[in-house]
Amino acid sequence: MKFSKLRQLMLVSAIGLVVATLFSGCQLVTIDYLFVATSASAISGSKSTCPNGEIETYAVDSQSGAIRSGAPQVCSGGTTPVALAVSPGYQNLYVANQVDMNIVHFAVASNGVLTKKDSVTLSTPPVAMAVSADGNSLYVVSGTTTATLSAYSLSSGALGSATSEVSLTIPGYASDSVVPTNVTVLKNGKAVYVTAYDLSSYNPGGVTTSTASPGWLYGFATGSGGALTAALGSPYSAGVKPVAVAADPTDSFVYVTDFASNQMIGYGVYSGFTLSFLLNGPYKTGGQPTSIAIDPRGKFIYVSNSLDSSVTAYVIDLQTGTPSTAVNSTGSQTNSSDTQPVSLAVDPALGRYVYTANFLGNSVSGFRLDPTAGTLKQTQATPYPTGIHPTAVALVPHGNHSTQTVTP
Repeated sequence: MKFSKLRQLMLVSAIGLVVATLFSGCQLVTIDYLFVATSASAISGSKSTCPNGEIETYAVDSQSGAIRSGAPQVCSGGTTPVALAVSPGYQNLYVANQVDMNIVHFAVASNGVLTKKDSVTLSTPPVAMAVSADGNSLYVVSGTTTATLSAYSLSSGALGSATSEVSLTIPGYASDSVVPTNVTVLKNGKAVYVTAYDLSSYNPGGVTTSTASPGWLYGFATGSGGALTAALGSPYSAGVKPVAVAADPTDSFVYVTDFASNQMIGYGVYSGFTLSFLLNGPYKTGGQPTSIAIDPRGKFIYVSNSLDSSVTAYVIDLQTGTPSTAVNSTGSQTNSSDTQPVSLAVDPALGRYVYTANFLGNSVSGFRLDPTAGTLKQTQATPYPTGIHPTAVALVPHGNHSTQTVTP
C-alpha cells in the first residue's frame, strides 16, 4: 500500500513524538503555540469550511521542539492569508488576507484557541504587519504598484480606524511603481522601518521605464496615536529587491534581506532613528532570502532561503552589529528545510527553536537553536505537514512559561 507524502509525514511526526516521550520519560510539555497561515487544509476528506484560507494551531514540545496538532484550525476571515502579527502581550493575533484586502483580529486563549473578534478592510492588498511595543498601533504596508504605510489604532487588541497613512515614493521618481514588502517596529516603539522596491526599475521578465535605484528602506519616527514622521535621510538604499526586515531587541541595528542579490544588509540606528550601513557589509546569504528573524536575546540572526530550501544562521557582534555565519557541527553554513521556506520565526518562550513555513513543501520545518553558538540542528520528525501553501508563522508562549527578552 502506498502512502501519500502527507500521510508519510504525519506517521513520521507521530513516531518522533512517541520517541521523544520515551526518551524524556515524562509527558510532553507545551512551551509555545505555533500558528500557521495556509491557503486550505491538505487533509484528504477534510471537512474544513475554509477553502480559501485558514490558521492552523500547533503545540511546541519543550524537550524536543517537535510540534503536534493543537486547537482546531479556524478560517482566516478572508482569501489568501499572507502575514501574521502578534501583540506584545501575546493575547491577540492579526491576519492579513491579500485577496479580500482585510486585516482580521483573533483573541488568543491560554490553550491556543483562536476566536475571531473584528476586522478592517483596506483599499489595497495588505502585505505585512507589525504591532507597536505598547500594543496601541498596528502598522500595515499595502499595495501592489503603489505602496502605503498605515497605522491602525488598537484598543485592548480591537482594531480601530487608520490614524496615519503615508505614501511611499522613490526620491526623484515620484511616478514610479513601488512594491512594499515588509515592515518592522523597534522594540521601544519609537520607529518603524519598511522595505520596498521600484517595479519601474526592477521588473525581471518585464519592461523597465526608470533608472532609479530599485531597493529602498524607509524609516519613520512614531508619535502619539501612531503618527509617522520620516527619519532624516529616509529612504535609504537597500540593494535590489529587499523583502524582509528585522530590528535587534536593543534597537541598535536593523537588517534587511535582498532577494535578488542573495545578501543581507545591515544598518546602525542613530539619533533621530536615522540609519547608516554597517561595516564589512553586505553579507552573503543563501539563494533568494525571503525572511529574517533575530532571537529574543539579540545574539543570532536567522534567514530563510527559498531557492536553496535552507536556513542560514549568523552570530551578531554585539558591539558593531556585524553578523558572521555560524558553522554547524557538520561544517556546513546552511541548514536544510523543506521546499521553499518563505517565513521564519524563533520561539519566544525559551528562544531555543526556529520554525519555517515551507510554501511548496506544504509543511513547517523545525530546528533546535544552540544558545551558545547559534547553530541549528533539525528537530525530531521534521518537517511537519500543514495545509496547502503555508505563507506565515507566528509563535505565542504558553501561559506557564516566561519569555526570553532583552531590554533596550
